[in-house]
Amino acid sequence: MDKASLFASIQQFILDESLQIQNHDDQRPWGGFFVINENDAPQFIDRFFPTLSKQQLLSGKLSPKILLVAPGTKLSWQYHHRRAEVWKLIQGSAAIVRSNTDVPGESTPMVLNEVVQLAQGERHRLVGTTEWGIVAEIWLHTDPQHPSDEDDIVRVEDDFGRK
Repeated sequence: MDKASLFASIQQFILDESLQIQNHDDQRPWGGFFVINENDAPQFIDRFFPTLSKQQLLSGKLSPKILLVAPGTKLSWQYHHRRAEVWKLIQGSAAIVRSNTDVPGESTPMVLNEVVQLAQGERHRLVGTTEWGIVAEIWLHTDPQHPSDEDDIVRVEDDFGRK
C-alpha cells in the first residue's frame, strides 16, 4: 500500500473509533503521525491501553498519537527530560531500540498488541522493519506544571540531520 493510501486508511480507522484528529503530519521522513484530541484520551486508553490504570493515566495530559513508521526507516535515537512514553504496536511490524545510555542497545521486534513502557530519560528509537508499523502512543508527563512538548526531544542521533 502506498503512503497516501495508508494514511487515508488509518485516518478512517481513527474516525471509525470515534476519535477526533487534532492534527496530522504525513511529511516526516520516517512516516508520520496523527495527534488525537486530548478530550478523547479516556476513549483512546480504553481502546489501545485497557490493561493500564486509567485513573493513574488521566492525572495529566496524555498527548495521544498514532505513529506510522515506514519500512526501513527509523526515528531519531532520542530521550526526553519531562516525559515517559507508552507504545503499543497495533498493526504491521516495527522494532524498538532501547538503552539507558547514549549507546544503542539491540533492535528488538515489537510484538503486536504488547505494551512497551519507556522511562523518562531512557534512550529509544522506533524502527520500521518489513512493512509499515502502526503504533499507539501516549506521553506520561513527569512535571505536570511544565508538560513535555515537541521541544523536549533530545536527539542523540538522527538519520535525517535533525538536531
